[in-house]
This record gives sequence, structure tokens and C-alpha cells, in this order.
Amino acid sequence: MAHRNDIDQWLVQCLEPMRFKDYGPNGLQVEGRAEVSHLVCGVTASLGLIDAAIAAGADTLLVHHGLFWRGQEQRITGWMKQRVERLLAHQINLFAYHLPLDAHPQWGNNAQLGLRLSWQADGRYGEQALGFIGALPPEQQTLPALGQAVEQALGRAPLLVPGDGRPLRRVAWCTGGAQGYFEDAIAAGADVYLTGEISEPQAHYAAEMGVAYVAAGHHATERYGVQALGQQLAEAMGLRCEFIDLPNPA
Repeated sequence: MAHRNDIDQWLVQCLEPMRFKDYGPNGLQVEGRAEVSHLVCGVTASLGLIDAAIAAGADTLLVHHGLFWRGQEQRITGWMKQRVERLLAHQINLFAYHLPLDAHPQWGNNAQLGLRLSWQADGRYGEQALGFIGALPPEQQTLPALGQAVEQALGRAPLLVPGDGRPLRRVAWCTGGAQGYFEDAIAAGADVYLTGEISEPQAHYAAEMGVAYVAAGHHATERYGVQALGQQLAEAMGLRCEFIDLPNPA
């Protein structure tokens, strides 16, 4: 059993959200009961995840993608009303951490993805230093071999865009929708870049710059940070913790 305010304080201390210029509010987004014992972690605060947390008997939900984003409709109607209504009716606290969770050097999405692929970051790059870069293991230094390693780790085949066929010595990565970081990764010295998504311009950059590109799935690349963070929080606060993964093809 723990108090909501203690959880909030622990998360702020660990993730330092004040350091980041983000697309929405980090921290407690919906207030539920004060005393809590059962934490559910998931990638996105969708209605499906909220309903799954309710069915599991959770009183606290920790996600990477919360409810509120800059520039969206401000009224609580339609799909937003359904999500908020469920949380309030069952007194479930919703905590959401976006960029602070991507960037954390141990429990973040990038760190945890690197751990699963045997990548050790030796540098950072890009806006707010969100991107990680390091050496590829010898067995992953061709694009087919790297693609196979990613598929085995994530459970889905990535989209592979070849560069100029150079040996892949240095990999840069940034989970989720970080296709806009490709040019920064190239400037940082990457031979291959991995993120969750790809937009039309990145295929041209890969061909013209000779740097390969791997799009491994937004959801698939961001499943691990919230699990690691949730487990640490649960151990620190004496909570029951479970991860609920709702498959998403994006």
C-alpha cells in the first residue's frame, strides 16, 4: 500500500520531467484514490487498456502515452469522455510520462530497447538528447542480420530500407515516432538508424546519404520502458505490478 502523492514524488524525482519540453503534461493526469496497492503498466491510455486495468482490479495506471496532448481538442467529449469517465468511476490514478521515459538512462524506452538488442549507448544526439548511439555487435553488422535480430527481440518483422551497403558499425536509435531524428543520427555518425516509424522523406535520405533505416514499430519499440519503470516503482512502494500489452500494428 502506498499514497498517491508518494508515488507522484518518486516518479518526479526519478524522471525529472521539468528538464523536458514535451507535447503534453507529464505526471498525474487523472486523480483517483489516495491509498493504492495495484499498479498496471501499459503503453497508451486507450479505452481498451483502461478497461483491462479495471478488470484486473488496478487502482493506478502508468503509461507512456497519456490522455492530453498539445493542440488537441480541449473538450471532454466522445472518446475522451469515455476514457476519463471510466477512470473517475473506478477511482483509478493515471500517471503518464512521455519524453522523460524515452530519455531515462536505465529504465527508459531507448535504454531498455538497447538492452534487448545488446546495444550499449556511448553517446546521445538530437533535440533534448533523446537519441542514443553506440556500436553494433559483430553479428548484427549487415542489414539482414540486424533485421533478424530486431524481429526476434520485438516479435514482428521491421521495415528495412538499405543504405549504400556499408558495414553497419554504428547504430543510432530513438523509439516511437522519431523519424524526424534521422538527419541528426546521420550527423552523429550512424551507419544505420532505428526508430518506430518511417515517413516518405526518410527513404530518400537513406538512399542519398547511404545510411540504412529500420522502422520497427512505434508500439513495439516502446513496450519496455514502462515495464522497467513500473517494476522499479512497485518495488520501491510495495505495490503489486503487472504489465498489460494490447497489440498494436502501428
